[in-house]
Amino acid sequence: MCAKRALGSGRKGRLAKRAAKPVLDPCPPGQIGGTYKPLTEADVTRIYDTALNLLAHLGLGEVPARLHADLCKVGAIDDGAGRILFPRTLVENAIASAAKSFVLHGRDPARSVEVGGQRVHFGTGGAAVQTLDIDSRSYRPSTLEDLHNFTRLQDTLANVSWYTRCCVATDVPDIFDLDVNTAYALIKNTTKPTATSFTLAENVAPIVEMLDIAAGGPGAFSKRPFMKAHISPIISPMRFGEDAVDVVYECIKHSIPISCITAAQAGATAPATLAGFLAQSLAETLASLVMVHAIKPGFPMVFSNWPLVIDLRTGAFSGGSGESAVLNAASAQISNWLGLPSGVACSMTDAKAIDAQYGMEKGLTSLAAALAGGNLIYESSGMTASLLGASFEAFILDDEMHSHTYRALRGIEVTDDNLGYEAIIEAVKGDGHFLGGAHTLAAMERDYFYPALADRDQPVTWAENGSKDAWDIAQDRARHILATHTPEYLTPDQDAAIRAKFNILT
Repeated sequence: MCAKRALGSGRKGRLAKRAAKPVLDPCPPGQIGGTYKPLTEADVTRIYDTALNLLAHLGLGEVPARLHADLCKVGAIDDGAGRILFPRTLVENAIASAAKSFVLHGRDPARSVEVGGQRVHFGTGGAAVQTLDIDSRSYRPSTLEDLHNFTRLQDTLANVSWYTRCCVATDVPDIFDLDVNTAYALIKNTTKPTATSFTLAENVAPIVEMLDIAAGGPGAFSKRPFMKAHISPIISPMRFGEDAVDVVYECIKHSIPISCITAAQAGATAPATLAGFLAQSLAETLASLVMVHAIKPGFPMVFSNWPLVIDLRTGAFSGGSGESAVLNAASAQISNWLGLPSGVACSMTDAKAIDAQYGMEKGLTSLAAALAGGNLIYESSGMTASLLGASFEAFILDDEMHSHTYRALRGIEVTDDNLGYEAIIEAVKGDGHFLGGAHTLAAMERDYFYPALADRDQPVTWAENGSKDAWDIAQDRARHILATHTPEYLTPDQDAAIRAKFNILT
């Protein structure tokens, strides 16, 4: 829930009241987006038609044999030159039969999230290979301990609606051990909906055994899956990746919901023009949808069309740009237009420090995606350095940023009481102000979010309190959480059973 600012005096008292649970939460997750539409209806139709033409006449290359057979069964066409074509009717049948909404389960049912419509939820993503060290404020290789710590930290943050592993444990070289220990870190340290990646298809079934232990017994996980998979089955431009396709088959076999992620880069693996990029990226994500349709129609899939941008002067990834903001907003708009559960990637600052660039880029891109109605906004918490880095302090600051965004999405409720006609008359005829009035007090908790981190004190008070900047304040908060929040979401028997089967490294 959103923290509230206290009215009492004294810094300790203010901090305690800020941490208290509010009477009413003015900005809960799941607010409705969709008011920002960077594309006209005609624009969307032209992009969609171009995508369908690409699928029908160019199609996809490097199609694995098993998928080739399944696609042909549902109406795809082999062009005889190594590519498979998707007729318009096949694509539209896949869209019509796709899951339009579904639940991302948490192991704690109260933390489950419904995906679909125009409900907006912020969460995590990424595969950062570096961590912004909380002590030295320098980047270093990410470790398994970091992953456990990030998972513990975000478990306390209300605006991280689901948690995908945000960093790669570079100190675990064996890929099976890496996949196992990544999944273990998630189920040990949070009961939110989670997500991970599987390096190889053969890693899926053993990890499901571990998830069954956490869920209560053989087959329990598949009945209520609390972990989804991030998979990139399309390699831009316009071809399948065999290893990732194999993972898709295994995840569907074990009832693991999937985010099929298209991550083309404008000017590198997709056209530099924004419209051309959207057409190709949409075609590729639709190809993933047809793939899932061919394997199991209606299987839960997040339509994760993630537009990525590079700086065309240098080739460097640019996650915090205005182009990234408008492209991801357009992607969310198109997915909503198709009626599909959407996933986009925003708040991917290029900044290395917790500084003005960091705040500007995160605020710009995440708000645009939310206003456009992105259902799941990935990468939106904790990421820095163009997705190369993850930061404990960033998680803290981003959580508060999301509260402001949710408040903006909530909008303005116009009712007879909110219009304040009687309150205005009372104030004018009375003391000439609204301070302390019943109308004001009723609105105070209901309509306003009071940040716990952002400083609204007088300059002299700020100086007396140590002149701390946002990085300092977030660092203090992160340290406190890491020192005090040590959840044990696995029972001793569950943990022992997992350790008996797997090489758990912590």
